[in-house]
Amino acid sequence: MKIQKTNAARLLDAAGIEYTLIPYEVDEDNLGAEHIAAQLGEDIEQVFKTLVLRGDRNGLFVCVIPGNFEVDLKVAARISGNKNCEMIHVRELLPLTGYIRGGCSPIGMKKPLPTFIHESALLYDFIYVSAGVRGLQFKIAPQTLIDFVGAGIYPL
Repeated sequence: MKIQKTNAARLLDAAGIEYTLIPYEVDEDNLGAEHIAAQLGEDIEQVFKTLVLRGDRNGLFVCVIPGNFEVDLKVAARISGNKNCEMIHVRELLPLTGYIRGGCSPIGMKKPLPTFIHESALLYDFIYVSAGVRGLQFKIAPQTLIDFVGAGIYPL
């Protein structure tokens, strides 16, 4: 089966960055990271989800966290220079990022947003993040991803 390259993959290609595209079976009723990890046969701690939040001072930003974590809004606000923050509504995701729920990649959003990657990513040789569509993940070295998107580290 030929895998369609996503815009995010083309950006990595253009930058000469090493990654692997890993397809998985999409379940429209279960877009969660647990399902993706099970499909990939990987630990949930290595499958990261990309969340878009809005801060009260600095606007939109991105947190990339392990699939078994919930975003800590107090920590997210602090690391992004905000007093408070909240998840954006799912209906805002496509117009703001160009991505849909279950296919939001930290790479190649409509405009670059401040991004914070959970420090546990650095425990692994590689992690999985969305490649920009449902059914496709990047397998990528965490430091490579951090460097490419200019991410800060999201503390434990």
